[in-house]
Amino acid sequence: MAIERPFKNEKFSAEKSTSVDVVPRSNIYLANRLSLNVIDFYQVYVQCYVPYILTAIVVLLSTKLASDVSASEVNWDSAVAYVSQLNYKFAVDGLALVMLVAFLGSYLSSRKSPVYCVEFETFTPPESWKVTRDEIMQVMRSSNSFTEESQDFLQRIMDTSATGNATHWPPGILKALKGQKQEETMTSSRREFMTVMAGCIDQLIERTKIDIKNVDFLVVNCSLFSPTPSLCAMISNHYGMKSSLQSFNLGGMGCSAGLISVDLAKQLLENNPGKTAIVFSTETISEQLYHGNERSMLLQNTLFRVGGSAALLSSKWKDGLTAKYKLLHTVRTQHSNDLAYNAVYQCEDKTGEQGIRLSKDIVSVAGKAMTTNLTSLGPYVLPVTEQVKVLYSMLMSFGRKRGWVRPSENGAEKHYVPNFKAGVQHFCIHAGGRAVIEGIQKNLQLSDYDTEPSRETLHNFGNTSSSSIWYEMRWLEDHDRIKRGDRTLQLAFGSGFKCNSAVWLRLR
Repeated sequence: MAIERPFKNEKFSAEKSTSVDVVPRSNIYLANRLSLNVIDFYQVYVQCYVPYILTAIVVLLSTKLASDVSASEVNWDSAVAYVSQLNYKFAVDGLALVMLVAFLGSYLSSRKSPVYCVEFETFTPPESWKVTRDEIMQVMRSSNSFTEESQDFLQRIMDTSATGNATHWPPGILKALKGQKQEETMTSSRREFMTVMAGCIDQLIERTKIDIKNVDFLVVNCSLFSPTPSLCAMISNHYGMKSSLQSFNLGGMGCSAGLISVDLAKQLLENNPGKTAIVFSTETISEQLYHGNERSMLLQNTLFRVGGSAALLSSKWKDGLTAKYKLLHTVRTQHSNDLAYNAVYQCEDKTGEQGIRLSKDIVSVAGKAMTTNLTSLGPYVLPVTEQVKVLYSMLMSFGRKRGWVRPSENGAEKHYVPNFKAGVQHFCIHAGGRAVIEGIQKNLQLSDYDTEPSRETLHNFGNTSSSSIWYEMRWLEDHDRIKRGDRTLQLAFGSGFKCNSAVWLRLR
């Protein structure tokens, strides 16, 4: 069954404007640096390189033992003499052999199973869910909730948001276009969730031919809709999954929750070889429109759209022969301070209307979280030459602060920004908004070509929250960009404040 993709025929056209955007045009920055302090350097690099050092030790000891055995002349007389003379050399060699066996056993037992992405699917909404920017504004005006000033503000944001005229909203909200009352109920949210879920998982089953009743783990993330029974229970009941299924329902984790789910599934599969997991990411918006007039809470009405993704992950060795991707690394970052915690905050306004408030500090908060995350990721993906440059920049900065190194002539301290394109071929940056994408592009020194998947996804689907990085991965596949051996970086951030990343290796 062919799956219709809107990406193939629709070309993104950026709309030039300098008026209101999702976040200030100062761009999300990486705290002007991607360098390390001493503690970060120790933790990151020790964690990264210790396994390779241990591997080298095992190989050297094994080679030494093999050479000793091959060099010795073994016959009956020498064996009897050797056994009868339990000398010091025998004791030393025996102890070394026991230590080698113990060390080798410990090393092998600590190795974790590789995790593969067999296949993934994204939700393609029905035509009846399609909505234009003008229709969105029509829905806003029909609610009689917004002042003229708020409506003008929403229109300016809409005009500069870089979202297209063919994104999607759930039918409960679109009833307003027919002069009916919006259906913002738990029933409509359940209906939206089930439609998106079935659209993803049914296609995943069809494409992989998997028996979903044999899936071992189910991880679902949806930030704002958390009913009882849980969303995991809804999926399990819908497909009649096995009673021993281990399910995990993640709520309130923001737009970066998709990679949190991937990391959780990764840990489960690494420690349970021969198992499979389904990761489903979505955000229901049937009940999530804000009907107040505070500007910091109006932004959610203009960007978020319907979307979802489902991925089949496996730690079975046979799946590694047919899987699309291998998961190389995941890095999770969460900053714990008041600024980070309040950057994205669900609350009521002064009139009691509920919505999501975006803080004026979100730019700096996101930049610092991204700095920490990419600093931790760097040793795993960057070539040695780039890591040496980062280390040199860090040491020079450390020296300048203590007066050991002469400051630069203009007094401005310039930190080296590593070239991530030296270790990663493709980038899937969360489509949170035009300014978000532009800020990351500028600070990671990426080209328009590198960020095209994110821009196209924002244009065709809007901000689909945690699933946006999978729409971008699909765009890369539809345009034949990912070749065997390529590495793709998924980067997402959200409330908490969190920044998470994952690196995938294309296998076929």
